Amino acid sequence: MALKLGALHANVVLAARRTELLEEVAALTVAAGGKVLVVTTDVSQADQVEQVAAKALDRFGAIDVWINNAGVGAIGRFEDIPMVDHSRLIDINLKGVIYGSHVAMRQFRRQGYGSLVNLGSIDSEVPLAYQASYSASKAGVLSLGRALNEEIRLVGLQNRVSVSTIMPWAADTPWWPHAANYSGGTPRMAAMDDPQKVVDAVIWVSLHPQEEAPVGWKAKASYASHRLFPDLTERMSANIAHEYQIETAPPAAPTSGTLHEPMQSGRDMEGGVRMRMRQEDDARRVQQP
Repeated sequence: MALKLGALHANVVLAARRTELLEEVAALTVAAGGKVLVVTTDVSQADQVEQVAAKALDRFGAIDVWINNAGVGAIGRFEDIPMVDHSRLIDINLKGVIYGSHVAMRQFRRQGYGSLVNLGSIDSEVPLAYQASYSASKAGVLSLGRALNEEIRLVGLQNRVSVSTIMPWAADTPWWPHAANYSGGTPRMAAMDDPQKVVDAVIWVSLHPQEEAPVGWKAKASYASHRLFPDLTERMSANIAHEYQIETAPPAAPTSGTLHEPMQSGRDMEGGVRMRMRQEDDARRVQQP
């Protein structure tokens, strides 16, 4: 997202925990044509999110678009995931989005315009087995956006202030190797999308607001199916998750992933999960009699 915004000559503020990686991305964004401010931030801390806005305003004078993109996962049966990990996930995925949205909406009211883009998931609409608290957090993000859009309408700002919820299918990003995982198997999902598809959707919606934006044909089909056949769609999604995550995933040790501390690995847009899954599937077929 930063690189594409840089190519559009945007002023970009980067906020995350890994300062050295932010500086790396900043250099690439400047080379692409943008201006960049780096603010080391843990979005689960409201005061740190406030500092992002304060420093952005001090540097650039206004906030045209605010993108809440931080999100972590916890994979496994609900009761097998430690409560401390469930709690931390909600702190980041839901409370972090609330903190960012609160800061952005107050600024948009003051300046009279602005676009808020929140990263939900197709799990916002279709809850997924073995990702219970993640699905709950993303459902909360979707509900937050719906409520904010009604508040905007009620005060007559709907043509100047917008809230968009992006709802991608599973994308092959470092989200997977970074997720807390207590499923007993390597993190997997069927038919992952290229992350560039999500990037393009976020940038488009930033400039052309859309209240709810499923990304790609799989997300759109799942979204529509759930509206028509909710129980059937949830069962199909659960069966797919069970096959990929429980039945066919090679063994993996329990981990809390990046919920509590960042990792050094996972420094690119791509997660390499699709390639790993192909290798795992090939190895399994060779082992079968």
